[in-house]
Amino acid sequence: MAVFAGKSVLVTGGSRGIGREIALRFAELGAAKVAISYLRNDSAAEEAGEEIRGRGAQALLLRGNVGEPEKAAGLVEQAGPLDVLVSNAATGVIRPALELEERHWDWTMNANARALLTLTRHAAPQMQPGSAIVAITSLGSVRVLENYVLVGTSKAALEALVRYLAVELSPQDIRVNAVSAGLVETGALAFFPNREEMLDWYTKRTPAGRLVEPRDVAEVVCFLASPAAGMIRGQTVVVDGGYSLLA
Repeated sequence: MAVFAGKSVLVTGGSRGIGREIALRFAELGAAKVAISYLRNDSAAEEAGEEIRGRGAQALLLRGNVGEPEKAAGLVEQAGPLDVLVSNAATGVIRPALELEERHWDWTMNANARALLTLTRHAAPQMQPGSAIVAITSLGSVRVLENYVLVGTSKAALEALVRYLAVELSPQDIRVNAVSAGLVETGALAFFPNREEMLDWYTKRTPAGRLVEPRDVAEVVCFLASPAAGMIRGQTVVVDGGYSLLA
Protein backbone atom coordinates (compact mmCIF):
# COMPACT_ATOMS: atom_id res chain seq x y z
CA MET A 1 0.00 0.00 0.00
CA ALA A 2 1.73 3.17 -1.24
CA VAL A 3 0.51 5.57 1.44
CA PHE A 4 3.58 7.76 0.93
CA ALA A 5 3.95 7.44 -2.84
CA GLY A 6 6.14 10.24 -4.17
CA LYS A 7 6.91 11.56 -0.69
CA SER A 8 10.26 12.64 0.72
CA VAL A 9 11.13 11.66 4.31
CA LEU A 10 13.99 12.49 6.68
CA VAL A 11 14.57 10.28 9.73
CA THR A 12 17.31 11.51 12.06
CA GLY A 13 19.23 8.74 13.78
CA GLY A 14 17.94 6.45 11.06
CA SER A 15 20.84 4.04 10.72
CA ARG A 16 20.08 1.83 13.73
CA GLY A 17 17.42 0.73 16.19
CA ILE A 18 14.04 2.44 16.14
CA GLY A 19 15.11 5.04 13.57
CA ARG A 20 16.20 2.38 11.10
CA GLU A 21 12.90 0.55 11.40
CA ILE A 22 10.99 3.81 10.87
CA ALA A 23 13.00 4.56 7.73
CA LEU A 24 12.41 1.06 6.35
CA ARG A 25 8.68 1.24 7.03
CA PHE A 26 8.36 4.51 5.11
CA ALA A 27 10.17 2.87 2.20
CA GLU A 28 7.80 -0.11 2.35
CA LEU A 29 4.83 2.26 2.27
CA GLY A 30 5.96 3.83 -0.98
CA ALA A 31 8.10 6.83 -0.05
CA ALA A 32 10.13 7.97 -3.06
CA LYS A 33 13.11 9.19 -1.02
CA VAL A 34 14.12 8.30 2.53
CA ALA A 35 17.00 10.32 3.95
CA ILE A 36 18.60 9.13 7.17
CA SER A 37 21.03 11.05 9.31
CA TYR A 38 23.60 9.43 11.56
CA LEU A 39 26.46 10.51 13.80
CA ARG A 40 29.43 8.17 13.31
CA ASN A 41 28.76 4.62 12.15
CA ASP A 42 29.25 4.64 8.36
CA SER A 43 28.84 0.88 7.97
CA ALA A 44 25.50 0.85 9.81
CA ALA A 45 24.30 3.71 7.62
CA GLU A 46 25.38 1.91 4.45
CA GLU A 47 23.54 -1.23 5.54
CA ALA A 48 20.40 0.75 6.28
CA GLY A 49 20.70 2.49 2.93
CA GLU A 50 20.89 -0.84 1.12
CA GLU A 51 17.77 -2.03 2.89
CA ILE A 52 15.91 1.18 2.03
CA ARG A 53 16.86 0.80 -1.64
CA GLY A 54 15.82 -2.84 -1.48
CA ARG A 55 12.34 -1.66 -0.57
CA GLY A 56 12.11 0.56 -3.61
CA ALA A 57 13.03 4.01 -2.26
CA GLN A 58 15.95 6.28 -2.98
CA ALA A 59 18.25 6.34 0.05
CA LEU A 60 20.15 9.43 1.11
CA LEU A 61 22.77 9.00 3.86
CA LEU A 62 23.63 12.18 5.76
CA ARG A 63 26.30 12.34 8.42
CA GLY A 64 26.00 15.05 11.06
CA ASN A 65 25.32 15.88 14.70
CA VAL A 66 21.75 17.17 15.07
CA GLY A 67 22.77 18.76 18.39
CA GLU A 68 24.81 21.35 16.47
CA PRO A 69 22.45 23.89 14.85
CA GLU A 70 24.57 24.40 11.74
CA LYS A 71 24.84 20.65 11.16
CA ALA A 72 21.10 20.11 11.75
CA ALA A 73 20.27 22.89 9.29
CA GLY A 74 22.67 21.34 6.79
CA LEU A 75 20.94 17.98 7.04
CA VAL A 76 17.62 19.53 6.08
CA GLU A 77 19.20 21.44 3.22
CA GLN A 78 20.82 18.28 1.85
CA ALA A 79 17.62 16.27 2.20
CA GLY A 80 15.69 18.83 0.17
CA PRO A 81 11.99 19.70 0.52
CA LEU A 82 10.36 17.25 2.91
CA ASP A 83 6.89 15.81 3.31
CA VAL A 84 7.75 14.07 6.57
CA LEU A 85 10.35 14.88 9.22
CA VAL A 86 11.00 12.35 11.99
CA SER A 87 13.15 13.67 14.84
CA ASN A 88 14.41 10.41 16.29
CA ALA A 89 18.13 10.91 17.00
CA ALA A 90 18.81 11.00 20.73
CA THR A 91 21.67 10.77 23.14
CA GLY A 92 22.35 11.62 26.76
CA VAL A 93 24.34 11.03 29.89
CA ILE A 94 22.91 8.27 32.11
CA ARG A 95 23.92 9.27 35.64
CA PRO A 96 22.35 10.37 38.92
CA ALA A 97 21.61 14.11 39.09
CA LEU A 98 24.41 14.92 41.52
CA GLU A 99 27.00 13.35 39.24
CA LEU A 100 26.11 15.45 36.22
CA GLU A 101 28.20 18.29 34.83
CA GLU A 102 27.14 21.42 32.92
CA ARG A 103 28.49 20.04 29.67
CA HIS A 104 26.29 16.96 30.06
CA TRP A 105 23.23 19.22 30.18
CA ASP A 106 24.22 21.07 27.01
CA TRP A 107 25.02 17.88 25.08
CA THR A 108 21.78 16.12 26.01
CA MET A 109 19.37 19.05 25.71
CA ASN A 110 20.82 20.20 22.40
CA ALA A 111 20.54 16.77 20.78
CA ASN A 112 17.21 15.70 22.25
CA ALA A 113 15.19 18.92 22.39
CA ARG A 114 16.76 21.83 20.56
CA ALA A 115 17.38 19.68 17.48
CA LEU A 116 13.64 19.41 16.83
CA LEU A 117 13.30 23.19 16.84
CA THR A 118 16.29 23.67 14.54
CA LEU A 119 15.16 20.99 12.11
CA THR A 120 11.61 22.35 12.04
CA ARG A 121 12.72 25.95 11.51
CA HIS A 122 14.56 24.91 8.38
CA ALA A 123 12.15 22.22 7.10
CA ALA A 124 8.72 23.78 7.69
CA PRO A 125 9.04 26.75 5.29
CA GLN A 126 9.37 24.30 2.38
CA MET A 127 6.75 21.81 3.55
CA GLN A 128 3.46 21.56 1.68
CA PRO A 129 0.03 21.46 3.40
CA GLY A 130 -0.59 17.98 4.75
CA SER A 131 3.03 17.41 5.74
CA ALA A 132 3.93 15.95 9.11
CA ILE A 133 6.59 16.16 11.81
CA VAL A 134 6.93 13.36 14.37
CA ALA A 135 9.30 13.36 17.35
CA ILE A 136 10.34 10.28 19.33
CA THR A 137 10.17 10.63 23.09
CA SER A 138 10.08 8.24 26.06
CA LEU A 139 8.22 7.48 29.28
CA GLY A 140 11.04 9.13 31.20
CA SER A 141 9.51 12.48 30.31
CA VAL A 142 6.74 11.92 32.85
CA ARG A 143 8.01 9.05 35.03
CA VAL A 144 11.14 8.97 37.18
CA LEU A 145 13.55 6.32 35.92
CA GLU A 146 16.85 5.46 37.57
CA ASN A 147 19.81 7.52 36.28
CA TYR A 148 17.54 9.08 33.64
CA VAL A 149 17.16 12.57 35.08
CA LEU A 150 18.85 14.43 32.25
CA VAL A 151 17.44 12.47 29.34
CA GLY A 152 13.98 12.49 30.95
CA THR A 153 14.13 16.26 31.35
CA SER A 154 15.17 16.69 27.72
CA LYS A 155 12.27 14.50 26.59
CA ALA A 156 9.82 16.54 28.68
CA ALA A 157 11.11 19.66 26.91
CA LEU A 158 10.71 17.87 23.58
CA GLU A 159 7.06 17.06 24.27
CA ALA A 160 6.33 20.66 25.28
CA LEU A 161 7.95 21.84 22.06
CA VAL A 162 5.76 19.44 20.07
CA ARG A 163 2.64 21.07 21.51
CA TYR A 164 3.81 24.59 20.71
CA LEU A 165 4.91 23.70 17.19
CA ALA A 166 1.62 21.90 16.53
CA VAL A 167 -0.36 25.04 17.24
CA GLU A 168 2.01 27.37 15.40
CA LEU A 169 2.21 25.23 12.25
CA SER A 170 -1.44 24.20 12.04
CA PRO A 171 -2.39 27.22 9.88
CA GLN A 172 -0.02 25.81 7.25
CA ASP A 173 -1.61 22.38 7.77
CA ILE A 174 1.64 20.90 9.04
CA ARG A 175 0.93 18.38 11.78
CA VAL A 176 3.31 17.87 14.71
CA ASN A 177 3.06 14.95 17.14
CA ALA A 178 5.24 12.69 19.26
CA VAL A 179 5.49 8.97 19.89
CA SER A 180 6.54 7.81 23.34
CA ALA A 181 7.98 4.32 23.28
CA GLY A 182 8.18 1.93 26.19
CA LEU A 183 11.36 -0.03 26.76
CA VAL A 184 12.78 -1.20 23.42
CA GLU A 185 15.74 -3.56 23.32
CA THR A 186 18.23 -1.64 21.18
CA GLY A 187 21.92 -0.86 21.44
CA ALA A 188 21.09 2.24 23.51
CA LEU A 189 20.34 0.02 26.51
CA ALA A 190 24.02 -0.88 26.76
CA PHE A 191 24.58 2.47 28.52
CA PHE A 192 22.28 1.51 31.41
CA PRO A 193 24.12 -0.22 34.27
CA ASN A 194 20.92 -2.07 35.22
CA ARG A 195 20.07 -3.22 31.68
CA GLU A 196 19.25 -6.85 32.48
CA GLU A 197 17.06 -5.93 35.45
CA MET A 198 15.18 -3.42 33.30
CA LEU A 199 14.52 -5.96 30.57
CA ASP A 200 13.25 -8.52 33.07
CA TRP A 201 11.07 -6.02 34.94
CA TYR A 202 9.47 -4.48 31.86
CA THR A 203 8.77 -7.86 30.29
CA LYS A 204 7.03 -9.15 33.41
CA ARG A 205 5.10 -5.94 34.06
CA THR A 206 3.85 -5.16 30.54
CA PRO A 207 0.21 -6.26 30.08
CA ALA A 208 0.85 -7.10 26.43
CA GLY A 209 3.26 -9.80 27.62
CA ARG A 210 6.31 -8.64 25.66
CA LEU A 211 8.60 -5.68 25.15
CA VAL A 212 7.88 -3.04 22.56
CA GLU A 213 9.73 -3.69 19.31
CA PRO A 214 11.08 -1.09 16.86
CA ARG A 215 8.44 -2.12 14.32
CA ASP A 216 5.66 -1.27 16.81
CA VAL A 217 6.98 2.28 17.06
CA ALA A 218 7.50 2.59 13.31
CA GLU A 219 3.88 1.65 12.60
CA VAL A 220 2.56 4.43 14.84
CA VAL A 221 5.00 6.99 13.43
CA CYS A 222 3.84 6.19 9.90
CA PHE A 223 0.21 6.42 10.96
CA LEU A 224 0.76 9.87 12.47
CA ALA A 225 2.50 10.96 9.27
CA SER A 226 -0.36 9.70 7.10
CA PRO A 227 -3.53 11.52 5.99
CA ALA A 228 -5.52 9.23 8.30
CA ALA A 229 -4.14 11.20 11.28
CA GLY A 230 -5.15 14.58 9.91
CA MET A 231 -6.91 15.69 13.09
CA ILE A 232 -4.28 14.48 15.55
CA ARG A 233 -2.11 17.44 16.52
CA GLY A 234 0.24 18.17 19.39
CA GLN A 235 -0.27 14.77 20.98
CA THR A 236 2.14 12.30 22.53
CA VAL A 237 1.00 8.79 21.62
CA VAL A 238 2.25 6.16 24.06
CA VAL A 239 3.35 2.81 22.62
CA ASP A 240 4.27 0.69 25.63
CA GLY A 241 2.03 -2.39 25.61
CA GLY A 242 0.12 -0.98 28.59
CA TYR A 243 3.15 -0.69 30.90
CA SER A 244 2.36 2.83 32.05
CA LEU A 245 -1.24 1.98 32.94
CA LEU A 246 -0.32 0.03 36.07
CA ALA A 247 0.12 1.65 39.47
